[in-house]
Amino acid sequence: MSNGKRVVVFDYGFGNVRSAERAVARTGAEVEITKEYDAAMAADGLLVPGVGAFASCIAGLRAARGDWVVGRRLAGGRPVLGICVGMQVLFSRGIEHGEEAEGLDEWPGTVGPLRAETVPHMGWNTVTVPEDSRLFAGLPADERYYFVHSYAVHDWELETANPSLAAPKVSWTTHGEPFVSAVENGPLWATQFHPEKSGDAGARLLANWVATL
Repeated sequence: MSNGKRVVVFDYGFGNVRSAERAVARTGAEVEITKEYDAAMAADGLLVPGVGAFASCIAGLRAARGDWVVGRRLAGGRPVLGICVGMQVLFSRGIEHGEEAEGLDEWPGTVGPLRAETVPHMGWNTVTVPEDSRLFAGLPADERYYFVHSYAVHDWELETANPSLAAPKVSWTTHGEPFVSAVENGPLWATQFHPEKSGDAGARLLANWVATL
């Protein structure tokens, strides 16, 4: 049964768009896979997936005008959800194999190699969630989510100087050392893990996002 919410999964060639579509559709939202500008701007929510290398993803996103779409939506307070590399490209830059690429710079910070004995980080892991998280509402503290990545953000650098603005809610996961695994920052939310591959927990998390649209 439709809940009347419309979500666009942005199709720029670097994401598991079909699995994302199916997972969001389970929430009752109407889902469209497209890179069409007007549809992406008009949707209640925009989901930006991402797999592969940071530099390739950001190049593909810019080629599809995704940087413009994300920036315009956020300027108008319109929700955006980034997943995996779709989260990473929201930061200032990514460094892979010694090569640096500029991100969308919605958040300061650098995406760099995971420093762990086993890379990639592939499989299920827990997330340390801040209080009053809306993204993880109703989910147990020991819930596990599915990760597959070799790079991450290890330091959260954004400072909120204006006391009238709500501070971002940043979640963390440890694989070798802590890294940022989710962010809630006004209309811009993101996860390093894949909610669309995280079973019932991921479905609940996506439902939480859709409920805010």
